[in-house]
Amino acid sequence: MEGVPDWTSPAETPAERIARSPWRQRGHELLSNAGALAPGVCLAALLAAVGYGISRAGPVATSPILIAILLGLGLRNLFGLPSVYEHGLRLCLQRVLRIGVALLGVRLSLGALGAVGVVALPIAVGCVATALLLGAGASRIFGIPRRLGVLIAVGTAICGNSAIIAMGPILRADEEEVSYAVGTVTAFGLLALLTYPFLSHALFAGDTWRAGLFLGTAIHDTAQVAGAGLVYLQQYGDATALETATVTKLVRNLLMVAVIPLAATLNRAEGGGRASIRGLVPFFVLGFIGMVVLRTVGDVGERAFGVASPEAWQSVISGLTLLSTACLTVAMASVGLGTDLRRLRSLGLRPMVLGLSLAAVVGAVSFALISILT
Repeated sequence: MEGVPDWTSPAETPAERIARSPWRQRGHELLSNAGALAPGVCLAALLAAVGYGISRAGPVATSPILIAILLGLGLRNLFGLPSVYEHGLRLCLQRVLRIGVALLGVRLSLGALGAVGVVALPIAVGCVATALLLGAGASRIFGIPRRLGVLIAVGTAICGNSAIIAMGPILRADEEEVSYAVGTVTAFGLLALLTYPFLSHALFAGDTWRAGLFLGTAIHDTAQVAGAGLVYLQQYGDATALETATVTKLVRNLLMVAVIPLAATLNRAEGGGRASIRGLVPFFVLGFIGMVVLRTVGDVGERAFGVASPEAWQSVISGLTLLSTACLTVAMASVGLGTDLRRLRSLGLRPMVLGLSLAAVVGAVSFALISILT
């Protein structure tokens, strides 16, 4: 490095740190946070872009999200994931995912939301009740602790990991039981994400509305439902399944408001903990409803909000829809990168069999109720 002056070194000197003013300190912290988040966000975005590239270049049409998830799974389980990527991927799995789900609401009006919700509610209630009743009793059959069985049942029935985390303190479940339940529900939710879009298309002979009801009631986690709906859209070119699945899943999420306090009341007699009402309705659910209201108000009248032309308003809707798809694709790539299959093997056979059994039963009940009620 002869001839290169020392003053070009990027490292900050102690004197520079001491002389930093408050506003420079805030800028420094912003750059520091960006540096911590950039590797994981960029890796997930790269996998999402590669997924889109492969899906367009391949001889057979394949969902970009499906490709991105499989690429993420391959990288994580073949080479491992260096810690430098963790902060950015956590951001994608939490904030970016929730933004994507909330923005999906711009696809729907209040009328469409109500029409789907009325049909979805009895199907969701039937699936939730089945999972809870079977899960509480099946833990004895499979020889696992009752608390673990209830946690797996709640995660399968309502909304995956969020319900497990909310129920854990009520049952006084220890960290290992919560971790086992989360791992089990995540495993079968991911399997459903990869297979149910194709299964629902076959079961309902291409009826995208009924396929959406199935995806929304048979898959565990909100992220997995949104991902499955996007896979269906990208594979079969119809957004109805995505819109219906998202609304149906949000109806299931809202059932937590009734199920968790009820569980707390029943378990208090057995020495259980108290329910935490805060957080039972996820913030992205409110964001989704807010976007539905925005779409509904904007569609009223000849000009959106009295100022925007129909063409401009449609451009806004298209832009928000594209942003939602991009956020969810990046988040799904993060799901693949965050799934360590070796950890799933360590959960043990009996919790996995219980999780598989509950997932299969809920799927069968969902199919039966959709066939009967619709």
